[in-house]
Amino acid sequence: MSINSAMLAGAAGMRANASALASISDNIANVNTVGFKRLRTDFSSLLDSPDRQPSYSAGGVASRSSPLMNEQGSTTASSVSTHLAVSGNGMFVVRGRSEDATSRDPYYYTRAGQFAPDADGYLQNSAGYYLLGWPVDASGLVNANPTDLNALESVRVSGIAGGAEATSRLSLSANLQSSQAVSAAAATYDATDTANNMASGAVTPDFQIPIQMYDSQGGLHTLTLSFLKQGPNTWLAEVHLPPGQIVDGAPFVDGQLATGIVRFTTFGQIDTANSTLPLTVTIGETGAGGSEWDPTLGLATQTISLDMGGPGAPGGLTNYDSPSVLGTSQVDGTPFGSLASVDVDDDGFVTAIFTNGLTRRIYQIPLATFGNSNGLISEQGGIYRLGPDTGTLSMRGAGVGGAGNIKSRALESSTVDLAEEFSNLIMTQRAYSASSKIITTADEMLDELIRLKR
Repeated sequence: MSINSAMLAGAAGMRANASALASISDNIANVNTVGFKRLRTDFSSLLDSPDRQPSYSAGGVASRSSPLMNEQGSTTASSVSTHLAVSGNGMFVVRGRSEDATSRDPYYYTRAGQFAPDADGYLQNSAGYYLLGWPVDASGLVNANPTDLNALESVRVSGIAGGAEATSRLSLSANLQSSQAVSAAAATYDATDTANNMASGAVTPDFQIPIQMYDSQGGLHTLTLSFLKQGPNTWLAEVHLPPGQIVDGAPFVDGQLATGIVRFTTFGQIDTANSTLPLTVTIGETGAGGSEWDPTLGLATQTISLDMGGPGAPGGLTNYDSPSVLGTSQVDGTPFGSLASVDVDDDGFVTAIFTNGLTRRIYQIPLATFGNSNGLISEQGGIYRLGPDTGTLSMRGAGVGGAGNIKSRALESSTVDLAEEFSNLIMTQRAYSASSKIITTADEMLDELIRLKR
């Protein structure tokens, strides 16, 4: 009967609008929820009356609510370095457990990036889910399959061993006085003779430059450059360490690492083409022609590049008629340092920063992208899981292959617009009330029909 179908249609309308009210309520309640994607309710007619029927039967209405995954929330600044926001396509990959996760623990996806270290140093968001990333190997490379979730690890930002960096480059700016008298010791000077060289202390140099350098374990050593005037624009030179720190290799003695002659042009600039002092020194090389660290120190082979300038280059080693003086010296390398903080760059790399200024990449955070992100299924805690309509999963680095960008010290706001939600609230209330009027009207009509018998 058409009156009965009208009553059922009214009930369907009330159910559909009640469902819409629930979605709107969720939207309003999550207006301040980080990474929340607002829900949209769509209505569809259930018209089931075929053509050319003598009477019409109402089919009613059905509703379906789904998150609008492709909407971008505004990015707000945060003071926490591990708070992350995604701008564009992609989601963070998370799991409910950290290091003790097993194959039974599912993977989820989220835009809620308020990550902070837990008691064990693993990054966990406010809903309790752990951030996953690709580990970075010792050479700074990431080897990962974009579809292999098993290659991911829980991102941990504590318990990272400290590090030190050996000196590999030395540059200086210094002047050797051109009017310096030729040293009397230059006539008998012999770099290979302990009694007639500068490293042993037997010959007093005309000028010395002591420079602090670091070994492979962050230990501090004093590397000395000694100069002796041999003739016009010509200086004998030795690069040496204290004798007890290295084992000499022929032709070096007394802790020498390099010996030779430094020549200058008539304009006071270093003449690299005619100078014989090597531009690199190596500590640790064994055999003829080299010296090595004392084996009791247990240090690695170390090669140091000497940058003393060149023709036309500013700074470096010069030979002007001005007192011999060291202007500046610069060396790389650092002593041992412990973990001070972590930071995340726009490429999604998690970088450990140590107290000695050394930095090291430890993870790269990928963004999961899908063939149809609207096919993801919502779960409690602002997370999503794969659904039958999600399409192909692929993990990419930030800004690669259509993936969005990662912003550190930022959070993505909810996409809820309160003005729109309140408008929808009013319209849903009116629709619900109107559907209830269908039922009361149909009830009155049925009452009239029953009275016909009286």
